This record gives sequence, structure tokens and C-alpha cells, in this order.
Amino acid sequence: MIQYVVQQGDSLYSIAQKFGTTVQALTEANRLASPALDVGQIVNIPVPAPVTYTVKAGDTIYGIAKMFNTTAEAVMMLNRLTSSALYIGQTLIIPIYTEVVVHVEGLYVRGYASTDAPAVAEMARGARLPVTGIVGNWIQVRLFDGRLGWLLGAAVRLVPHDGQRPVQEIFGFYTEEEGPTLPSSHEVFTSQAAHLSNVGMFHFRILRDDPAQIEKFPATFTDDYMKEVVAFGHRHNIKMLPTVHNLLYERGNQNANKEVIGGMLQTEQTRAAFIASILQLIETYSFDGVNIDFEDVNYEDRFRLSAFYRELGRALKEQGYYFSVDVPSRTSDEPTNPFSDPFDYAVLGSVADEVVLMLYNEHGWPGSGPGPVVSIGWMETVVNYALTKMPASKITAAVSVFGFDFNLTTKRNTYATYAMAMDLARQYNREVQFDQETQTPMFAYTDEAGNQHEVWFENAQSIRVKMDLADRLGIRGIALWRLGMEDPAIWTMMEEHFVIRKSVM
Repeated sequence: MIQYVVQQGDSLYSIAQKFGTTVQALTEANRLASPALDVGQIVNIPVPAPVTYTVKAGDTIYGIAKMFNTTAEAVMMLNRLTSSALYIGQTLIIPIYTEVVVHVEGLYVRGYASTDAPAVAEMARGARLPVTGIVGNWIQVRLFDGRLGWLLGAAVRLVPHDGQRPVQEIFGFYTEEEGPTLPSSHEVFTSQAAHLSNVGMFHFRILRDDPAQIEKFPATFTDDYMKEVVAFGHRHNIKMLPTVHNLLYERGNQNANKEVIGGMLQTEQTRAAFIASILQLIETYSFDGVNIDFEDVNYEDRFRLSAFYRELGRALKEQGYYFSVDVPSRTSDEPTNPFSDPFDYAVLGSVADEVVLMLYNEHGWPGSGPGPVVSIGWMETVVNYALTKMPASKITAAVSVFGFDFNLTTKRNTYATYAMAMDLARQYNREVQFDQETQTPMFAYTDEAGNQHEVWFENAQSIRVKMDLADRLGIRGIALWRLGMEDPAIWTMMEEHFVIRKSVM
């Protein structure tokens, strides 16, 4: 299955004609409730890659490129054509995604195709940008905030993709250091900017003493630091979002989280005041929108929670900001889990630009017993439920890059990053096994006190399996909680087996 970005004038019928499929097949592949499409919407095309086209009488390279909303230059490059001349019956491979990579330092993105045009952004060397058109020596690209701009072709390298490597987005969560075993995300963020589409800065939460306000979390970072991180992301064409949450981290007191969000949700006026704080937060640091991460919500607040999401969605849309929501995993409409029951997937799918499914609660919670944080079966079950409530183009599957060390004797578990898991395997001379049923790495050991342990975690192989599933299900990609805790080999794996698309919405 490949993905196509809807352009002005597209319809389900015209897209079906282009790719040799049917409107019914498109409707089913995207679980569409109506034939209406939005410009920029991602549509899954149920055909294998690469997509080919057989040249007919009267065809030109420019006409074929326009038909598939690509560029003649991309078609020529992908097919290694040295001229635009075609012959009847010739088979052409069609680019399904084309990007440019900046190969100079400090390249300005112009408002129109001229060096006299005002600069609308500045890109760093190595920045990657989706291509939307080419006119002469100028290339039209899409920026992190959805705007279109122009780059001088001589300053970039054109890279068309035929779809044989799946095209996906990667959302990365960025946190600060929490001791020597839980490092800051900064190093990975800066070194792997080319592989990140969106980044959520996990640095903001509802203020307990005044739920209409937002406080820094942790409180130690400076405004200048946050602005520098956001600016770095923008120079690498990454959509930058503040992740605003309600987690107070009071050990043994989950009610504190419920109380603070309950206070914010209480009335239309309290919600409006908090929404005003979100808009101010976005403006202060030049974010591109917001990522909301609410957890531990009272079931009685579920209708007020949905009202808040609707109200926030309207406010963000009026300002042209992006709206991303993190949501606990659900598998049915029935209220079976108090952690996820208050969240209405249908409401979120109707108001948000992106719904991030937090899959990392299968195992690892107190008393859960040993097992993977996210098995492949769990991911498929949760995503399939979400697909009954919203388009695949809005769904991102959030997976852990960490795991847990389960003490089977004491019935307690502890956090284990990839590095911590591998240190334990070396310490106890254990070989890592890849569990075929869950598609997750694990090993068992006995500690010095005679306690039996199982360690379940994630590595490049298990993350690749999840990215392959995301491609098969047609969703936009995966999110990583959190940057800096992962197997470093995941970035090489992505480079070799996937194309990471910068956000197109």
C-alpha cells in the first residue's frame, strides 16, 4: 500500500483513475464515511509499489507528472531519463513522494520564486523538505507549519522515492535528563533531525494551584533554551509542539492528576481560560501548535473532556495552528478500563489533526505481570479499533523505546532503557531472545538474592516490525517515547528500510 497527498481538484474518482484502482477500494482502504477529501489529506492507495504508467499516444513527461501530482524532473530522475522524449508503450515508474535535501548552510526559503522575494524561513544543511512543484530553477516545498515556499534548485538535491521503502512520519517526544540512566533527548534530537517529522516538548503541564495556567516542567529550563530548541527544529523542517500534560507525579496519589484536570474542565469559562494559556504558550516560543497529553481523568468528566477538545480544536484552527492529541489505548466502545474510558476516539478523530495512540500500557503497570510494553498484537488491536473512529491519515501509533525488568519473585518491576537492558544481559551473561509471538526482545536471569527476572524491552528489530505494521495498516507512522532511551541502531534501520516524510499537514 502506498500513500498519496490530496491536491486541489482531486476526488476519489480521479485518484482511483490515476492509480488503476476503484472508488470502493479507496473508500474501504481509508474507511471513509463520505467521499469528501481535504487538500493535504493522506489517502492510502491499495496498490503495490512501485506505481507504473504506460505511455500512450499524446502523453508528455509534463502531462504525466501533472496527472500524478509530481514533477517532470522527479519522473525523469527516477527513470534515469536524459531527455523528456517518450515513446508509446514505455513504462515509467511514478514517484509517490519527492523531497529535497539542502546541501548548503543557511538556505532561505522564499515567499515566491525569486531571490527578491521575502524570506519566510531558513533551512540548515541536511534539512529535508517535501516537494510540491518545480518552476524553472525554483522548487516549491512544504514547510513545518504547512506553508509553501520556494528554494533555489542549485542549493538542494532532488530525491524522488518510488514507494518500495515505506514512507512514514516519526513523532519524537523530547524530555530532559532524569538522572544518569534517563538521559536528555537533546543529543538524539540534534543528531537525528533528518529522521524526525514532529517533536513534542514534554516540558509543560497544568498548574495545580491555578488550572487555567500552564507551568514549566521541569521548572529549570530557560525561555532562551526552549526558543533555541524550537528554532533548531524549524531549521531542519520539524514541526515543533509543546506537550501539555496533567501529570503531577505524586507517588501513590493518582487522584492529584484527576483533580487538576477536573478543575480545568469544570466550566466553559475555566476551559476557555486554559485554551487562552495554550495559545499564549504557542506564541511565546514560536511553536506550530500543541500536543495535548491528558491522563488519569475521572470518568464523570468525560463529556467535559470532549467539550474541551472541541473548543480547543476550534481555537487552534482559527489561528492556523496544528492540533495533536495523545490518548490512552482503547480496544472497544465498552467502558472496560478506567484509564482510557473517558476518551472518546470519535470526538478526537473529528477535531484533531493527529491522534497519537499511547500503546505503552500492555505490560509494566503495577501488578501487570511480565511481558512486552507493546506487543505487535496489542498494537494491531488498538489501531484497528481507532480505524473505526477516524481516518488512518490522523493516526500515529506511539510505541515505547524502553522496557521493564520484571522481578517474578517480588512481583515488582523497574524501568529499563535499551542501554540498561543490555547492561543487565551482559552482567548476567544472558542471550537476548526475540519472542516470535509478541515480536519483542527479552531475556531471563536470576539475581544474587535468587530472585527470578524477565526483561522485556525494544530494539531496532522490534521497532521495524511495528513500523512495517503501521505501513500495512495505512496509518501515518509511529511516535517514540522517548528520544534518548532507544537502541541507537533504530536510526540506521529507518535509513535503510523506510523513508521518513516530514509532516505534510
